Amino acid sequence: MEDLIVHRGGELLKREELDLIKLPEPTDSYVPVSHYHLADKLVNISTDILKDYTLIGEKYALARQGNQMFAVLKFQGDQSDLALSIAFRNSYDRSMSLGLAMGASVFICDNLALHGEVVIMRKHTKNVWHELENLAIAHLYKSQKNFDQIVADSELFKGKHLVNDEAFRLMGLLFGRSIVSPRQVAVLKDQWLRPSHSEFEDRNMWSFLNATTEVLKSCPPISIMEKHVLAYNLLAGNL
Repeated sequence: MEDLIVHRGGELLKREELDLIKLPEPTDSYVPVSHYHLADKLVNISTDILKDYTLIGEKYALARQGNQMFAVLKFQGDQSDLALSIAFRNSYDRSMSLGLAMGASVFICDNLALHGEVVIMRKHTKNVWHELENLAIAHLYKSQKNFDQIVADSELFKGKHLVNDEAFRLMGLLFGRSIVSPRQVAVLKDQWLRPSHSEFEDRNMWSFLNATTEVLKSCPPISIMEKHVLAYNLLAGNL
């Protein structure tokens, strides 16, 4: 399973292949940000800042004929079952602003749990690269603190026992707040009652979180980062 899902019409590729996508021409009000240069800059900044972590994986996906790019960087730390992850996105067709979020990946299933908020790094205007770099550096320095919070939360999640009726109530909240769709609620129920992975058979909030992140893989790429953050925050608020 993957923490970066490619939907119909999308494709996975290597970082250097991002440089093959033609960059649109700038205008007075729009300065495009290269998919490749964005990815390369974030890899370099994050490896410099996260000195106690090792980059163990990077995945890139394109959609809309290369106009949208989505990526996840994965760093190994001291935690055996969690990786610090950095998700980001970019567009050439003005369909979305640059976005960055920090989180954790569960190694056994590559589920992605994003914590806190999606930071809109910068709209595509003049001085975009200078401001993007400053915002990225500031947010990356917070990433270790955010990751430590996820590690601490994971223990609280594992300690929160859930009976089916409590899980069904959480499903209702996720649906009522438009985090999951009606179709996804049915899949979420099935994931909860019949987990895809034996590691999530325990009836606790951690298993429910992973059932939720599994279901969110079917979200449209443009909204998946926000959905992950909303789901994580909702469940953390119900510990």
